[in-house]
Amino acid sequence: MHIQLVRHATLKVAYGGRTFLIDPMFSDAGELPAVPNTPNQRANPLVDLPFSVEEVLAGVDAIVITHTHRDHLDEKAMSLLPRNLPVFCQQPDEEMLLQQGFSQVTAIKDEHDWQGIRLNRTAGQHGTGEIGKAMGPVSGFVLQAPGEPTLYMAGDTIWCDEVGQTIQRFSPDAIVVFAGAARFLAGDPITMTKEDIASVAAAAPDSHVLVAHMETWNHCLLSRSELREFLSEHKLQERVLVPNDGEIVAHL
Repeated sequence: MHIQLVRHATLKVAYGGRTFLIDPMFSDAGELPAVPNTPNQRANPLVDLPFSVEEVLAGVDAIVITHTHRDHLDEKAMSLLPRNLPVFCQQPDEEMLLQQGFSQVTAIKDEHDWQGIRLNRTAGQHGTGEIGKAMGPVSGFVLQAPGEPTLYMAGDTIWCDEVGQTIQRFSPDAIVVFAGAARFLAGDPITMTKEDIASVAAAAPDSHVLVAHMETWNHCLLSRSELREFLSEHKLQERVLVPNDGEIVAHL
């Protein structure tokens, strides 16, 4: 297994002899408006892709969509993704993806086996209170295959019971968390904070944690440098990895 952070939530995951593209978002820097009612009113994304869309798509066997917010599946990606690739998603997003012309959409309620790989859908909380409800349903996915480490991609969630229960159930070898401490002008963060990441690491002491979803979207206010400093202070820097865009992490 190896994981490449493309940018934000977009990942390429080589697993079980197949390559998955996670949450493709292909827009150029500044092409999309800022999320309203947020502290940092800069156009999105804040940075360009580290390489071309053609390179992102090279070798991809299947697509995984954790949810269909614009920073996880944008209009540019929908226009460029091959319609014949298998797409795995949560049930609320199935109809939209079918309407977009994808011919092999599988909405996973609990688990699904594909090409010798088991995909388990997991739950989370995309924020708290009324904001969390307004953000709608989100999912994560656990990948399992013979001879491969168990990989948990938590999706857009804060630290919550659902995340803790997933860690307890699957004992993942590697965990990808979507961080950035994204927030609006009111309410609590809707993606993981540095404290949430520490909670994940504490709940999974034998796991490596990889942090994505940073420094790309205008309301993600937690920077890599701030997180790395926090991890160093808490002696977590060996187990919690904060890759740069385009970086490949292997041997988790």
